[in-house]
Amino acid sequence: MKAAHWEAHALINEQDCSGRRESGGERRVAIARAARQLIVEKGLEGLRTRDIAHSVGINIATLHYHVPTKEALITLVAESLRGEFREQGMRQDRTGKTALGLLRLEFDDFREIMEEMPELVIVMTELLERARRDKTIADIMTPLHDHWRKQFVEIYTLGIADGSFRSNLDPRSAAFITTGALIDCWRRWTSYSAMLEPMLAELERCFTVLPDVSQG
Repeated sequence: MKAAHWEAHALINEQDCSGRRESGGERRVAIARAARQLIVEKGLEGLRTRDIAHSVGINIATLHYHVPTKEALITLVAESLRGEFREQGMRQDRTGKTALGLLRLEFDDFREIMEEMPELVIVMTELLERARRDKTIADIMTPLHDHWRKQFVEIYTLGIADGSFRSNLDPRSAAFITTGALIDCWRRWTSYSAMLEPMLAELERCFTVLPDVSQG
């Protein structure tokens, strides 16, 4: 009965102020954006459904129709982040690249996020920090984080095969070192932090094949 009540209110509220009927997908995008902005401004602790509804211009019943639980809301935010990361990754052609070339593209993407999309960094950091003590959020964020790490594992594995990286490199360990360094860089939670460009250059040097200085 309660679900039917929410659905009725949601259907009434699916029009914007111009009278245009919004799709469910458009509404969910707006909800995700509003939730992300509130996380940026107030942190996860300050995320309130009434504030989200007010920002989107809908009532609480409509909001609950699209995201009935906290888990559904956090999942929606995580999906929106995944979608932006996927869209970003598709902007640069990766076809035929060596593993070193692919690593540099990943670093380019990270650089772009740091410089042009700092709100994504704030939201990701907030969710990953909360995931350490909240199993519900951990269950949502862990697949997203693991997928990122696995991308680096694949790059380093390819790099051993194509000669980009050291033959004795352990791809999984290298991926953990890389993502750990990147995360610590974007968190900037202490005054003692590395500059981005020297850190990226150092990561590349850690894993690439060293020149043979014994000859000539």
